[in-house]
Amino acid sequence: MSIPNLKPNARPQTTPPPANPSVSVVIPTLNEAMNLPWVLRRMPSYVDEVVIVDGRSLDATVDVARALRLDVVVVAETRPGKGNAVRAGFAAASGDIIVMLDGDGSMDPQEIGWLVTPLQHEYDFVKGSRYVTGGGSDDLTWLRSGGNKMLTGLANAVLHSDYSDLCYGYIALRRECVDILELKSDGFEIETELIVRASRAGLRIAEVPSHELSRISGQSNLHTFRDGWRVLRTLARERVSWEAPTAGARPEALRRVKYKYPSAVFPHVPTDPSSVLGARAGE
Repeated sequence: MSIPNLKPNARPQTTPPPANPSVSVVIPTLNEAMNLPWVLRRMPSYVDEVVIVDGRSLDATVDVARALRLDVVVVAETRPGKGNAVRAGFAAASGDIIVMLDGDGSMDPQEIGWLVTPLQHEYDFVKGSRYVTGGGSDDLTWLRSGGNKMLTGLANAVLHSDYSDLCYGYIALRRECVDILELKSDGFEIETELIVRASRAGLRIAEVPSHELSRISGQSNLHTFRDGWRVLRTLARERVSWEAPTAGARPEALRRVKYKYPSAVFPHVPTDPSSVLGARAGE
C-alpha cells in the first residue's frame, strides 16, 4: 500500500501506528445500485478492503458491488438503522485503519487519503469537516446547516472541544479504537456517539477538510427534525451515562490538518446497473 506521506505537525507519540497499515472502507447501503459505480470507481488503489453492509436493498446493489470489486466483503444487515450497519461493518473489517463512507456519492472516496494520513502519525481518530478551510457542501440546506451549527456548539460546550461539524459521518479511526468506544447506537446518531466518545476517551483527534457532494440519485433516509432530536438525546445520554475504558485521559485540543491530493475524475451521475452487470457478464 502506498499512501501519500504528508506529515502533520509532530508531537510525541504514545502508541506508534503500524509501519504499513492496511485500510478497510465500510459502506452502509440501501438501494444504491445507481450510485455505487461512481463510489467504487473512485476508490483509491491503496484501499485494501471494501465492506458493504447492505440493508436488504431491493435493487442490484450487492450484484453491482461484486461486479465492480471481486474481493468486496458483503455483510447482510440484520437490523435496520445506520448505526447497526456501521457496527456490523466495523466488526467485519480487518484493516488497521477503518474508514466510514456513505454509498450515495455524497462523500468522495478520493478524500480518504486526507483522513488516513494523520492516522499514520500521531492521531487516533480523524473526522471530515465541511466547515474548515478546503471543505464545503453542495447539499446543505439552510435548515440543516443551522441545526448542525447549533448541535455542534452544544457538543463543544459539553465536551470542552472545538469541533466544527458534528453531523457529518466521514470518519476514519484506528482499529483498536473501535473496542474503546463501545458503540451502541442504532440510527444516524451513531456519528454523534462516535465523536462524543472519541473526545471523552481522550483519543487524539484531527479534523480535515471534506467537500460534500449532492446525492447522485435516490432519496436520503435522513430526516432533519427526527434525526436532530436523536442527536440531541445522544449528547445528553453520553454526557452522563458513558464512562470510557480509558478514563483519566484528558481529551486534547482538536487539531485541524489540511491536505491536498490529486483526484481522478469520473462523472458524478447515476449509472445504469445493467451497464455494470453486463460488462461483468461479458468477461
